[in-house]
Amino acid sequence: MGLISTLQNASTESDLSTRPDNLSSDDEAPVVLETVEDHKKISDGNSEGNEVNHLAVDGHHEIEDELQHGVKDIETVTSAWSKASLIWLFTAMWLVYLLNAFQSATAGNLVPYVTSDWGDHSLLTVIDVVANSLTATVFIPLAKFLDLWGRAEGFLVMAVFSELGLILMATSKDLPTFCAANVFYSVGFTGLIYSIDVVTADASSLKDRSLAYAFTSSPYMISAFAGSYASDKMLATIGWAWGFGTFAFITPVICVLFYIILKMNLRKAKRGKATDEKETPKLSFTQQIWKQLIEFDALGVFFFSAGLVIFLLPFNIASSAPNGWDTGYIIAMIIVGFVLLVAFGLTEAYIAPVPFVKYHFLTDRTLMGACLLDFTYQISYYCWNSYFTSFLQVVNYLTVAQAGYINNTFNVVSGFLLFIVGWAIRRTGYFKWLLCIGVPIYILAQGLMIYFRSPTGYVGYIVMTQIFISIGGSVFIICTQLAVLAAVDHQYVAVALAMLNVTGTVGDSVGDTVSGAIWTNVFEKALSRYLPESAQSNIENIYNDLDTQLSYPKGSAERIAIQKAYGYAQTRMLAAGTALMALSFVWVAIIKNINVKEIKQTRGNVF
Repeated sequence: MGLISTLQNASTESDLSTRPDNLSSDDEAPVVLETVEDHKKISDGNSEGNEVNHLAVDGHHEIEDELQHGVKDIETVTSAWSKASLIWLFTAMWLVYLLNAFQSATAGNLVPYVTSDWGDHSLLTVIDVVANSLTATVFIPLAKFLDLWGRAEGFLVMAVFSELGLILMATSKDLPTFCAANVFYSVGFTGLIYSIDVVTADASSLKDRSLAYAFTSSPYMISAFAGSYASDKMLATIGWAWGFGTFAFITPVICVLFYIILKMNLRKAKRGKATDEKETPKLSFTQQIWKQLIEFDALGVFFFSAGLVIFLLPFNIASSAPNGWDTGYIIAMIIVGFVLLVAFGLTEAYIAPVPFVKYHFLTDRTLMGACLLDFTYQISYYCWNSYFTSFLQVVNYLTVAQAGYINNTFNVVSGFLLFIVGWAIRRTGYFKWLLCIGVPIYILAQGLMIYFRSPTGYVGYIVMTQIFISIGGSVFIICTQLAVLAAVDHQYVAVALAMLNVTGTVGDSVGDTVSGAIWTNVFEKALSRYLPESAQSNIENIYNDLDTQLSYPKGSAERIAIQKAYGYAQTRMLAAGTALMALSFVWVAIIKNINVKEIKQTRGNVF
């Protein structure tokens, strides 16, 4: 079903100017749940056995005054804007996703050559681990920022981070500068997409949200091949620096459209809004600062961000510490980080006046199950993916573009399958049954990659396994998002998505750490074992430089030895990821079988 036709059908079924509280035709007699306890009584008495742990009725909230400024603003917008504005918003979000898809497809092929230029190809995973570790700490404060100050404002801040990261990457002259730039870049673009996902949830009903996410994610089908082709041409002509510089010019142009649409519709909605709201008492400057700190949950955000960075950092620096994992400060950082994370949980449960999320949501089994599933999936995927394009070039003799095409098979196939998954959820109202199908398919596909990931393997089999992985991944992407959103009310949409993104990003970091550890401890040793005596003196260059690996001709003793070393390392990366995915069966069992058709979460003119 197309976006425009869907919106037109929704408009035909519901005359927003005549229905009270902007209720659609599906909401004839809403049940207003005054308290969480009232809701639990209804959930416990559900005779059909549908496990629904939350119901936020369209236009109603447990306590209206609890809504923070950013949430109130977006509800004001959705209650007043037109079909055309909604269509323009989804178009702008689609363009931001297109930008992100295109730059990520391109950057993924450029980075191995960036590290190789400085003789540090082996540090590929270190860059990702550092960026992911710091990016994971941003979601919690960004969620509070979006809720407290506004969706458009949070998006604008992330756009600035993205632009700064791209400029610094384009002008980097050494690896430390590039690593720092990559942190800004990763935080910025991850934050942009997270902000888009929050607004997509604001502007769609829960039963149609999977289709909305499928639409905004569809640009990955376009960028998969175009991005790989572009990166190949950039490396051959303008170089990787101008490759990043090109996106530095494009990013502000794309992002400004989304920001303007949100701000214009908010102003228009506020002008047309009745002025019978309660007058708020005027506060002094000090009182305003204190109020903002309380609503931002500054103490909880500090505990979480500091705890996560301190806890994850040892995984990045332990290998370079004097005594490895036995080094005193490595052990101390892990303990302090863990204590701060526990302090965050206790603060949210017992101390915070305006907690990041209510305790009963924080311990909800559907929310936890979905987050743990995404965490496990991301670890499993990134155990092997970082060196995948390098493997394809060295072992299968593919060009940069061809390796990018195969690596982006996931984006093409999943982009199409997301619509099928979304339609299936809209049709049945349930998503858990899809997880029961997706998990076994993914584990089977990744297991097959162990068998086919060898120097003598046919590349067509690798493409086949990538297609199967895409099927499982498509289910995970949509169902985990929908599960966390179904577990909360509208006030905590940004929070729920933040928790999912935190666990997923930490999973990326852990997966890259595992991949880097296997690469460091296995690949170089395999090289020394397989390389002929004439190449033993060049092991360091071969280990650190992709161009050196590719410089040996096809069929030469050196090239065959390098291919064997790649195959030896990659099969162990895949084995680790496949074994870990067995936990997914447990996480799926934890998730409740929620009927999203029965939950009314958003209000106004939505998708």
